[in-house]
Amino acid sequence: MINQSTIDKLIEMRLTAMSDAFRNQMNDPKMKDIPFEDRFGMLVDIEYSSRKNNRLKRLIRNAELDQSGASIIEIDHASGRKLNKALITRLASCEYITEYRNIFITGATGSGKTYMACAFGMEACKQYYTVKYVRLPELLLDLEVARNEGTFQRALAKYTKPLLLIIDEWLLMKLTETECKDLFELIHKRRKKSSTIFCSQFRQDGWYERLGGDDNPLADAILDRIVHDAYKINIEYIDPSKDMSMREVFGLDKSQSE
Repeated sequence: MINQSTIDKLIEMRLTAMSDAFRNQMNDPKMKDIPFEDRFGMLVDIEYSSRKNNRLKRLIRNAELDQSGASIIEIDHASGRKLNKALITRLASCEYITEYRNIFITGATGSGKTYMACAFGMEACKQYYTVKYVRLPELLLDLEVARNEGTFQRALAKYTKPLLLIIDEWLLMKLTETECKDLFELIHKRRKKSSTIFCSQFRQDGWYERLGGDDNPLADAILDRIVHDAYKINIEYIDPSKDMSMREVFGLDKSQSE
């Protein structure tokens, strides 16, 4: 039959959502009264929506977010933390990505840095930007192994291509000279081409020493490439005497990762 032939061709062209919708139209007597242009428009809309949804799912899956359920609207602004709601809302628009600007999120362990970064990552995925989440120790180890195996450039590309890179546990440990060199290569390639979110327990003024300070000329070079025009969010409590992690606020296990 001509209908089955049409369905087979749609499937061959990988228009599976449209083929399913076309089959449903053929089996629905009410559709016979609807003009062809309207029915065709319905088919196109269904295929278009299906492809957009599938693309979003792939982006979220490939982002490998530590907390894929993170959401900007779920950020608790009444938890006693000093949070700039206006800035967070503005950054959720992802305008900083089009400007190639970075975000620094700093705060103590359990303050909600990772959750907030992943929430920004989810918003970027929803706007169809490529996103990648990685812990700095894992990133550096990946590059070290790749260098030893002769695949350094390929591994580096994995972190340079995403329009938004989220680096968690930023400078949790002081870096070696080789690690600084690898990090510089990554930062340099991403400069003015993409955006990076840095999550750290240490404020920016402590990063220089953790990169080697005066003994490492790359310390200035790295910071010079990420600090300019960066948005800064420092998470701290209004009343230091009531300082507690967000895991404690919600009654979660303290041993869980942030």
